[in-house]
Amino acid sequence: MPKPDAKVEKIETLLDRFGNLAVESFHYIALFIIGCMVIWSAGHTVFHILTVKQFATIDDILLLFIYLELGAMVGIYFKTNHMPVRFLIYIAITALTRLLISDIQHDHKADMDLVIITGSILILAFAILVVRYASWTYPSVIRDKHSENSLPEGKTPRPQDDELA
Repeated sequence: MPKPDAKVEKIETLLDRFGNLAVESFHYIALFIIGCMVIWSAGHTVFHILTVKQFATIDDILLLFIYLELGAMVGIYFKTNHMPVRFLIYIAITALTRLLISDIQHDHKADMDLVIITGSILILAFAILVVRYASWTYPSVIRDKHSENSLPEGKTPRPQDDELA
């Protein structure tokens, strides 16, 4: 089999670097936009609470918790380049809790919807338990995203080292 030409290898390496740069740039730009939108939405909600409503309902507080979790998720992704699944589940639980409280406050009656929502919250809580157990039993060590250092030979990651557990 003939050896690839040195120019072809050089062009492939250059294109590979450019592709990686383009993908990473897209990630940073998209993440920055998402972070700005979360801050904008949270600011708008706080401004609306302070000026229009002049008091915060439980719906508003839970919505601010959702913004907090989204902001934390964006921050963790910026630092580690990993998306923690648990934060998405926390956001889903908070959103379902907000829906449940809103439904109870507005309808004042017990129906099957309440059972379905609470069952969904229970399933998501169990999913967090499974994810936490898996992270503790099979930890993955998260390092700085620009670090190329691997784990020393023969050393296994410890659960205490898993930042996302």
